[in-house]
Amino acid sequence: MPFLSDALARIKPSPTIAVTARALELKAEGRDIISLSAGEPDFDTPAHIREAAKAAIDAGRTRYTAPEGIPELRRAISAKFARENRLDYAPDQIVVSTGGKQVLFNALLATVNPGDEVIVPAPYWVSYPDMVALAGGTPVVVAGALERGFKICPEALEAAITPRTKWLIFNSPSNPTGAGYSREELRALTDVLLRHPQVWVMTDDMYEHIAYPPFVFCTPAEVEPRLYERTLTVNGVSKAYAMTGWRIGYAGGPKPLVRAMTAIQSQSTSNACSVSQWAAVAALEGPQDYVAEAARAFRRRRDLVVGMLNDCPGVSCPVPEGAFYVYPSIRELIGRATPAGVRIADDEAFASELLAAEGVAVVFGAAFGLGPNFRISYAAADEVLAEACRRIRRFCESLA
Repeated sequence: MPFLSDALARIKPSPTIAVTARALELKAEGRDIISLSAGEPDFDTPAHIREAAKAAIDAGRTRYTAPEGIPELRRAISAKFARENRLDYAPDQIVVSTGGKQVLFNALLATVNPGDEVIVPAPYWVSYPDMVALAGGTPVVVAGALERGFKICPEALEAAITPRTKWLIFNSPSNPTGAGYSREELRALTDVLLRHPQVWVMTDDMYEHIAYPPFVFCTPAEVEPRLYERTLTVNGVSKAYAMTGWRIGYAGGPKPLVRAMTAIQSQSTSNACSVSQWAAVAALEGPQDYVAEAARAFRRRRDLVVGMLNDCPGVSCPVPEGAFYVYPSIRELIGRATPAGVRIADDEAFASELLAAEGVAVVFGAAFGLGPNFRISYAAADEVLAEACRRIRRFCESLA
């Protein structure tokens, strides 16, 4: 349509949301569908957080706040960074937004000019490249190989950096693979970044607390303090505290960048939901029992899913270090055909035919920039996951 912005041509709708919507449509039609496409915990938000939200409503804390967030929440975030990440961010170095996605988008919009390049390791969360493109920049995709656990190597990062590189977007543990970088692996990447002072680091730590021993989470500015002045440390309460719908993300970073992000937010959404902000205070300052309990449950589910998928013919599933996703390879199944004669030409065809034949909704790997793979979110009950894996195995066995 001629009146629409040219910027829309640079982006596409989220494939993960599209798959989830299609699964809901089929369920509404009466199909027996197991959807493993949505990236959110299936647990309820802890009770003390819900009670804090109710108390905020009863206390009349329902009005506009400062665009960057209430002081109480920014102080709680500052304390969290110091306590858990050994990072010293003062409250005026912190901005609170409507989810981590808005934090990332605001940062890119505040810094990226036409011609600027942003390095995005693949497999990547589906929104990273589109947000870069919408901000006017050029996403530069650096692939992490299956053999390296989907992690990029220092040599590949070095080769991708040019004089136009402005950001590296870094996500560990990762969506979609669950891959987590050890301190040694991260140190090798930060050594590269120290040689290129024009490159800033946007680190998405949203899955920090969903990490499985012996892996230990660490974040770039913690590993290499000399990168502190050019790092934006992004996090939120959505995954750690089962608060996806509350829409609270936050970041700590250099004051000039935080002020610029706040200015953009003040002219777009303004503040994040006031009630959600008070709930986030309770999440960060209250009991942390839920966090450890959820991580144990996710680890049990991870082991169940990895074991069952690796029993499927033609499927190879690495063991992730964190998050609640697996990203199995189906390289051996490409070129095979369904009983109806439909050829599995790529991972998108695999996901489509799996949904049609067995009613299991997964997200195809091309959406994340690296295939042939598919992503499963194992944020579901154990019996649901087991049934889904049985259906996937039956589908794989049917391919000729």
